[in-house]
Amino acid sequence: MSRYEDFWGGYTPSKPIQVEGGIKAKSKRGSIGDTWWSKRWVSVLESFGWSNRLERGRRYARKGQVLDFELSPGKVEAKVQGSVRKPYSVTIEIKPITDGAWDHVIEEMSQKAIFAAKLLAGEMPDDIEDAFEAADVSLFPVKSNDIKTHCSCPDSANPCKHIAALYYILAEEFDRDPFMIFELRGRTKDEISAALRKQRTVDDESPPEPEVLPVGEDAENAKEEEVALSMDDFWEGGESESFSVNIAPPDVSAAVIKRLGTPQFWDSKEDFVEKMGGYYEEISRRAIETAYCEQTEAKKKLNKEIS
Repeated sequence: MSRYEDFWGGYTPSKPIQVEGGIKAKSKRGSIGDTWWSKRWVSVLESFGWSNRLERGRRYARKGQVLDFELSPGKVEAKVQGSVRKPYSVTIEIKPITDGAWDHVIEEMSQKAIFAAKLLAGEMPDDIEDAFEAADVSLFPVKSNDIKTHCSCPDSANPCKHIAALYYILAEEFDRDPFMIFELRGRTKDEISAALRKQRTVDDESPPEPEVLPVGEDAENAKEEEVALSMDDFWEGGESESFSVNIAPPDVSAAVIKRLGTPQFWDSKEDFVEKMGGYYEEISRRAIETAYCEQTEAKKKLNKEIS
C-alpha cells in the first residue's frame, strides 16, 4: 500500500486524544448556537469563506477537545487537545473598540430603557447593533483580518480545527452571557453596567421642561374644563378615553432569574435558568389568560348593568 494513501488534502489524518472534563458543545448536530447573537457570530465567521475549516472545528467542539479558555478585553486564550499529548495553545484577538466610540455606544444604549433591562437580564436586544452603527463601529467583526489568531499546532491553515473549535465554544458561551461579546470588543460586563446606570442617572436628574401655564382667556377656558368627577358620574359607566389596560407578557421573561443566575443550593443536572424560565413563561401565559377572562366578564357585567 502506498504511503500516499494515508494522505488527504495535504495533511496526515489523525484522531484527537480523547479527554475528560473538556468543554463540550451542547449541540449534537446541525448548527451551533441558540440565540440570534450567537448565530450572528457564526454566520459572520462563515461569511469569510471558512466553512470547510469550521466544519472540522465543530466536530472538535462537540467532542469536548477545548479544555478551557480565558476571556479578557479583546482577547481569548485557550488550551485545545489535539492528536499529540501536549494541548495546543490557541489565541483569538479582536481589536477593541476605542473608548470614545464606546462612550457613544453607551449613550445610544441609554436612550432605550429596554436595552439596559434586557442586557442585565442576560438577553441581547434585537436592534442592539443600531447603537454601534450610530457610533460608526460594528459589534461583530466585519472582515477576516479584523480577527488575529494563533495556534501552536503545525497546521498552516487559518483557522485550523483547534481555533475553529474555540470559535464554536465561544458561540455557546455567548448564548449564556451576551456581555462576553462586549468584552471581546473591549468592555467588561461591570464596566458597561456601571456606565449604563450612570448615564440613566444623569438622564433622570436632568431638569424637566418648564411648564407653560395658560394665561388670559386660555386660563379661564382651562378652569372650565377642570370639572371634578363625582361618584355618581363614575358609576354611570360609558366610554372613557383616559383609562385603558394593556395586558401583555413582560419585555424580558424571567428577568430576575436570569439576572441572579443559578443559586448555590441548586444540585439538579437540569439548567436552573432554563427550568425556571419555563415556569415563568407558563405563569405569564396563565396570568394573561385569567386577566382577559376577568376583563371580559367585567365588561359583560358592566354593559348589563348599564342596559
